[in-house]
Amino acid sequence: MNRRRFLTVAGTGAAATVLSAGGTASYARWVAPERVGFTRHRVRRFVAEPGATLRFAQLSDLHLREPGAMHEAIAAELAGAELDFLLITGDSVDDGNALPALADFLAMLPPVPKYAILGNWEHWGDVGRRELARTYDRADGRLLVNDSLVHQARGASVRITGLDDLVAGAPDLADALGPGRIQEEGHILLAHCPAQRDALELAGTSVDCILSGHTHGGQIRLLGWSPALPPGSGRYVSGWYPEGPAPMYVSRGIGTSVIPARLGAPPEVALFEWPARA
Repeated sequence: MNRRRFLTVAGTGAAATVLSAGGTASYARWVAPERVGFTRHRVRRFVAEPGATLRFAQLSDLHLREPGAMHEAIAAELAGAELDFLLITGDSVDDGNALPALADFLAMLPPVPKYAILGNWEHWGDVGRRELARTYDRADGRLLVNDSLVHQARGASVRITGLDDLVAGAPDLADALGPGRIQEEGHILLAHCPAQRDALELAGTSVDCILSGHTHGGQIRLLGWSPALPPGSGRYVSGWYPEGPAPMYVSRGIGTSVIPARLGAPPEVALFEWPARA
């Protein structure tokens, strides 16, 4: 699926029809994209030291051009969230010219470890992998591309695995995990496209939670119906999908793509608590 084909599929006439009414179009273009919400969740399958509770946030689909008031509000909210780490699930920038803006935004965020993956737009925009990795590294971050690491905090060890993008990259879970892996107490898998979940072979691999984005929650959503979802969405739109070998959360993301508007799918920052079992 190349960029031109994606734009053709995503920029449907149905979405344009939804935006045709003047008042609705103005709201969707100028107001709704700035009304970020903070959703709160619990991951229930994790077992750590008694009394330990890990706190982390998911930022997805920033499509960052220039930090503004919404990004300042996000940083202010996260500053008081007592986070242990931040997870960034792809499409942070659409091209390399936006890397300085990404650096500015990352500098606004709490000084905690940040683990990021690629989305389709980092591939399509020919964002330099080394330059992107350095941008994250300067902000206490790590870019995971079919890679995995262990984060230790509050007496717990959590493996965080980041896959390459399904639509524009080459995701490889086996390569990400590597041979001879010791089973940690918890495991978070980051995959930009939620359809990746249906292609995973998780036999012999314990995953407590999959975090995805990509869909923007439909971005333009009318009475619960999304006229267009990007390739790589599969049957997923937003929220929790608990069935199957590992529960998955699909974030509505923060920015916009193709159509610079939102309707019925406000931007979102997801905050998670991961409590230990008594």
